[in-house]
Amino acid sequence: MNEDLRKRNKRNNLIILVVGIVIIIGIIAGFSIHNHRVATQTAAEKFARTHFNPNVKIDGVKVGKLTVKKATDKVNKNAKNVVTLKDNKLVYSYSTTSQTIDEQETSELFKKQHTKTPSDKSYSYTTKDLATAKNKLNSLKKATINYKINGKSYKLKASELLNDVSYQNGKYKFGNTIKLTDKLNQIDKEVSTLHKSYKFTVPTGNKVKGKTITVKNKTWGWGVYVQKTRRLLLDAFAQGKTTFDGADAIYGLGYSTYAHGYGRSNHEIGNTYAVVSLKKQEVWLVRNGKLKVHLRDVVTGTMEGSKGDQTPRGVWYIHYKQRNATLRGSNDDGSSYASPVSYWMPFTLSGCGFHDASWRTDWSKTAYLKGGSHGCVNVKPSEIRSVWNNISKNEPVIIYE
Repeated sequence: MNEDLRKRNKRNNLIILVVGIVIIIGIIAGFSIHNHRVATQTAAEKFARTHFNPNVKIDGVKVGKLTVKKATDKVNKNAKNVVTLKDNKLVYSYSTTSQTIDEQETSELFKKQHTKTPSDKSYSYTTKDLATAKNKLNSLKKATINYKINGKSYKLKASELLNDVSYQNGKYKFGNTIKLTDKLNQIDKEVSTLHKSYKFTVPTGNKVKGKTITVKNKTWGWGVYVQKTRRLLLDAFAQGKTTFDGADAIYGLGYSTYAHGYGRSNHEIGNTYAVVSLKKQEVWLVRNGKLKVHLRDVVTGTMEGSKGDQTPRGVWYIHYKQRNATLRGSNDDGSSYASPVSYWMPFTLSGCGFHDASWRTDWSKTAYLKGGSHGCVNVKPSEIRSVWNNISKNEPVIIYE
């Protein structure tokens, strides 16, 4: 029995020893695992303090596990930092001429995604400038300007007319504007009064409203100044305006390129104008709707021979008024002339106008057929002051057969 007891005690002691060793190993392993875990967590926390989480994008560029500086460099090198409105869609591209992000903005985004230890959560950020550009262009897509001109209105939609627009450095940049230009050219054809024909009632005898004739604007009238209108409309779109007054960008022809007649009554002639009848060789000056001057014996441009001497038909306007001028030109035989006049009121760039003609002796109704002027309206010296006193700069002049 003593032998059995010894064997049993020996076995129990061995078991106790083994268990003790296992416990010690377990304790040592536990301490090791704990220390490793603490060290790993400490390292992770240290890494997370200076590096982006693994799944972070800035403007579509992956910056996971990068520092603020490296992330900034990578975004500036790879991000599509320009957004353009093309055919009503936002298209993104890369430009080397503009910086996408600086370290301060990257740092702000870093703070937004920062966690104590790295997180597998996905983060996607858009830089401030790109986000602003996207919002601005999306707003522009919906913009409409009501373009008003001479009583007509046209709805100009950015989505239909602007197909190449970007937004950078706080400003819109308009590229191809051919659609807008084409639209304005179309509007110009519809509303312009330059070279347009229409019915107009001219004086007969001493009546202001005599007979109705067809006249055609020459330098009188106005058209859409397309280049200026386009520029102003782009500014209006950029500023978010919804209406535009077309009268702010119109033009005219002749000595002055300002528009003539816009918004006036009486077929845009108004109630103050001059009328010249070539067939009757008469002049009427109407002021404020009343006949002020009626000249029955004037002489206009020579009808027979050179067509260059005929007084041009159409609707023109007085360029300016000048006292004591000398009119110069060439005769049909090639010789030159220099004719001094006391009153000069031109209405064409070719040198036709109202003036006195002290040298003229033939004031008959047929004088203009073969012995007329070089295109001017000759007025008797005794009657020229009445013309001078009752005609004004930019006043329409209607000349008809």
